Amino acid sequence: MNSKNNIHSVGVIGLGIIGSALSKHIHLSDFDVMGFDIDDLKIEAAIANGIEATKKLANITEFSEVLITCLPSNKSLDDTVNYLIDNNCDSVKIIIDTSTLSLDCKTRNKDALNKIGITLLDCPISGTGKQAEDADIVIYASGNSSSYETVLPLIRSFSRECFYLGDFGNGTKTKLIANLLVAIHNVASAEAILLGKKTGIEMETLFNVIASGAGSSKIFELRAPMMIEREYQPATMKMSVWEKDLELIKELVDAHGTDAPLFNLTKELYKKAVDLGLDDEDTASIYEILNANSSR
Repeated sequence: MNSKNNIHSVGVIGLGIIGSALSKHIHLSDFDVMGFDIDDLKIEAAIANGIEATKKLANITEFSEVLITCLPSNKSLDDTVNYLIDNNCDSVKIIIDTSTLSLDCKTRNKDALNKIGITLLDCPISGTGKQAEDADIVIYASGNSSSYETVLPLIRSFSRECFYLGDFGNGTKTKLIANLLVAIHNVASAEAILLGKKTGIEMETLFNVIASGAGSSKIFELRAPMMIEREYQPATMKMSVWEKDLELIKELVDAHGTDAPLFNLTKELYKKAVDLGLDDEDTASIYEILNANSSR
């Protein structure tokens, strides 16, 4: 138990790419941690890493003072919160939601949890699965400031940096704005790699030169090597999951009436990638769409 932080037990709900990485870092930081997932293979992987894991929500909610949710959909968060409410889970005090979900869903669940004395913090993650593995992610935290201060030592165990952004929901808004840039940078990286290949420049040299200059980005540095090799596994962000994030960005853009021509164009390219069966591939596979278009 990491008693100096006054957090006695931590549960991680969702042991996918992100959740498994977070649970590993929390475990290595000497917190008492338990993972939850409905997938047997993910449970087995967690146990192999020395992390207690379960397929029963009852086990993790009874164990945990703080829950971290890493969930793929609004329904997943709704179901988790409904379970806590229906079963009077009074051991849980704070939930750190790292998922990228709709703001309406998060706000609705925050209000419901407040009624039973549980604080929900909106803390989406900026970073890929590889960055999560390296504790190189950034957290956009928002919500109750006192609860945030309580869990900050825990958040620091699995992140490079954490920004507190004030009112609940500001974390999600910031994450979606950041993801708008990610969507564009990823396609721009594919355009640059494709053009580089067509011009005959040696690709390792091209990558190193661009990565050291003004035209680079985090996304270029992470995804361009995958594009060069045309190797998209293991996926650090699956195209199918990314499509959900794109819809949330579109909702935010439409709600505020802003002009987003580059985002709208890239969104159509990602849709085409999913339609062509690249669902389980890394988003770097957007390169294949541009390559196919240029080969015609």
